[in-house]
Amino acid sequence: MNLEEINKIELKYLQFKDYLEIKNTMIAAYPSLQNAYWEENQIKSLLKKFPEGQVVIKVNGKIAGCALAIIVTHDDFNKNHTYKEITADYTFDSHTSDGDTLYGIDIFINPEYRGLRLGRRLYDYRKELCEKLNLKGITFGGRIPNYHKYADKFSPKQYIEKVRRKEIYDPVLNFQLSNDFHPTRILKGYLEGDEASNEFAVLLEWHNIYYEKPVKKASTQKTVVRLGLIQWQMRPYNDLQSLIQQAEYFIDAVSGYRCDFALFPEFFNAPLMAQNNHLPEAEAIRELAKHTEEIIKTFSGFSISYNINIISGSMPEIRHGKLYNVGYLCKRDGTVERYEKLHVTPDEEKIWGMQGGNKFKVFDTDCGKIGILICYDSEFPELSRMLADEGMDILFVPFLTDTQNGYSRVRHCAQARAIENECYVAIAGSVGNLPNVHNMDIQFAQSMVFTPCDFAFPTNGIKAEATPNTEMILIADVDLGLLRELHEFGSVRNLKDRRKDLFELKRK
Repeated sequence: MNLEEINKIELKYLQFKDYLEIKNTMIAAYPSLQNAYWEENQIKSLLKKFPEGQVVIKVNGKIAGCALAIIVTHDDFNKNHTYKEITADYTFDSHTSDGDTLYGIDIFINPEYRGLRLGRRLYDYRKELCEKLNLKGITFGGRIPNYHKYADKFSPKQYIEKVRRKEIYDPVLNFQLSNDFHPTRILKGYLEGDEASNEFAVLLEWHNIYYEKPVKKASTQKTVVRLGLIQWQMRPYNDLQSLIQQAEYFIDAVSGYRCDFALFPEFFNAPLMAQNNHLPEAEAIRELAKHTEEIIKTFSGFSISYNINIISGSMPEIRHGKLYNVGYLCKRDGTVERYEKLHVTPDEEKIWGMQGGNKFKVFDTDCGKIGILICYDSEFPELSRMLADEGMDILFVPFLTDTQNGYSRVRHCAQARAIENECYVAIAGSVGNLPNVHNMDIQFAQSMVFTPCDFAFPTNGIKAEATPNTEMILIADVDLGLLRELHEFGSVRNLKDRRKDLFELKRK
């Protein structure tokens, strides 16, 4: 059919009165198969069991194509099975409303209307239905009608690989692959009488990235997450309570804007070292470490009372006689988790005698999975890549840099982490100066939120940025749903496209 002849294209639910037209369309679509049409009682059964799963596409009021589907439980049919088995001997009694997978029974287009990409519209409907019903995905046995031409040369597996590499053309399999379905196994003896495919089929699957496993308890998992970054001004404080009062002021502010996270900078409590400035630097920071336990206890209380997850930046801490740079994630459910700086800078080691930590992990929160790397750690891409492999959505980087070139290292590495790991990265630092604290004289910072670089995100990969060297808060919303789409359908897919056949990254 010519495009100029088309007046209207409609997607409609299949109705029983359409049966005769459906039958004629099937016969035209499957000329090589005998009796390739559904009986009236079979269509009636499908419409009774699952009306939403049966749709037709009409061109100028005439049926041009049709898609039929049922719901099954994935684990029951993810292994070898036949078309007769999946349809329960063509009765469709295998359909269950309690299932988790949409199984494509049939999809066909009248040859007269081919070339108009009508099949894609039918597949798009199935995907939307899958998301609407919160199903894990779509699966079906796909024919390989050109296989009989190559059966004496290639196994089904070799044939599929050559089709994927565009060395062989298969009208059905090529179409499925172009619609984001991926082959998972070969089905032998799938469709009786399908001589063109030598009765082989390919089990094809599409995963619903929005699927959420049903839970029996109340849940508040969010997809749009609001970040509150605190660009902290270094200033003298008379005592610990004065510093905590200032911290609470900022927590109150970002909580007032309904932020889900408050991020403090690295060593934000350093001004308290002024009272020990008469001591050598290594002793002064060990005195500072004595405040860490009380600060975390207080922050944990704030996280509950202000209903916000607090990332405490970092503080010195002594464990088993050794000095570490650590921070705590104080969740609003009352739990507290610890993280460590793994790579200490040459100055931290030389002047303070600080040790690098040994543990890092992804943290589960009510706003997705997050990672936290302290300052210098963000400049080692292996760390964030392993966190990304474990499902990290947002990477938080509390930092402290004295010069602009030091800040630039953190800033540019953090942005690279967002691109290569397809995640959000939030960095927060301190500004100002501490003339009465040795080794903490000046600070330079511009807190920022970075995104991947693709169509759904800012073109420069920057979601929000603070004014450089100014005390302030920075608030930004990030959509975790956009990350799910990026992982599957991005212009490039940095995570999925890695050549794992050539290299791998693993923990020791």
